Amino acid sequence: MGNGSTPEMDEAEFREEVRAFLDAHAERRVEESFVWGEGSDAVALFPEHTLAEERAALADAQAWARTVYDAGFGYLSGLVAYGGRGLPRSFERVYQSVAAEYRTPSQSVFGIGLGMVAPTIEAHATEEVRRATLGPMHRGDIVACQLFSEPGAGSDLASLQTRAERDGDEWVVNGQKVWTSGAHLADIGEIICRTDPNLPKHRGLTGFVVDMHAPGVEVRPLRQMTGGASFNEVFFTDVRIPDTHRLGDVNGGWTVALTTLMNERSAIGGGGGGVGPPITTRLIELARAQGRSGDPLVRQQLADLVIHERVASYTNARASAKLAAGQLPGPEMSIGKLTLTANMLRSSEALASLLGVELVADGGRWGTYAWAQYVLGVPGMRIAGGSDEVMHNIIGERVLGLPKEPAPA
Repeated sequence: MGNGSTPEMDEAEFREEVRAFLDAHAERRVEESFVWGEGSDAVALFPEHTLAEERAALADAQAWARTVYDAGFGYLSGLVAYGGRGLPRSFERVYQSVAAEYRTPSQSVFGIGLGMVAPTIEAHATEEVRRATLGPMHRGDIVACQLFSEPGAGSDLASLQTRAERDGDEWVVNGQKVWTSGAHLADIGEIICRTDPNLPKHRGLTGFVVDMHAPGVEVRPLRQMTGGASFNEVFFTDVRIPDTHRLGDVNGGWTVALTTLMNERSAIGGGGGGVGPPITTRLIELARAQGRSGDPLVRQQLADLVIHERVASYTNARASAKLAAGQLPGPEMSIGKLTLTANMLRSSEALASLLGVELVADGGRWGTYAWAQYVLGVPGMRIAGGSDEVMHNIIGERVLGLPKEPAPA
């Protein structure tokens, strides 16, 4: 890696080091004020790119990730043995706060791998897999995806049927996964399989790290109602995985899955998913453009949205402080995920009030019909990372201590 900084480095000194690096490799962002009617009016929650555009964006992201990593800023809190720098987590926040002032290629393609899969590998993988994947993932050499949901097992993950059967020092996997973001660009995937059908459904699961380029892995795009294909279905036919690539104990996959899911809800709930001040600003400007800024009902809707977003930001800040202190995310992360989608619904309702028929019929006016892409994306966000219904159950049972919901007959 780059320089040989030590954990005793002062944060102020580190901040100057970060700024010197970014000044040498990136351009400062120019403050851009939003002006209604100028520039792009795109507000889609999910990207609508061609495969060629995605691959070009991946190449740019990887080039920047390698530059950052090789300079010593790509895996700040990671153990030195795995390619990290061994600094406290607070240094990651320092880097991100400075980096936000610069224009750099989007790193969203690595979001699932670094936000969900990497923490699971750190917690449950063999030493061999940790050394082989963690550094390269943070350097952008390896892209990872999460292979949990199935056609008959979405939010009820314990019902999955993709099976892994042991064959000596390997496991043979057969089955199907669905709604897998980034599978078509991924090099590895975290997969949960059924390894003992005779055990209770939560106890017969095992996690693995699978090579997405292995023989028998087939990735097919899924077209969503927005028109794009941000998700995939993945088929496994006699795919062989070495036992050294197992995550955790045999039939201990439920614990592995929970590690990933808690980090997933932390990433989704805390990340905003496109909802926040920029969207709120546009809604306020839309109210003015529609001549509705003085309408008391519209003003009440917008005020309600702003208040709930502010409360959500405080909740997420507390959760972020917990992570920064080195604690694992808990069921409280479900609150962040649930409030995110609730605020998306509030913004959708405000849009319906403001736009009426222009939300579903393109009249050619800037900043009107473009919102259809946003509204059509909200149902997907209500499912991603666990449905709203599952989040309510988790909060009720694990946070509030309420009785478990009765199982269906």
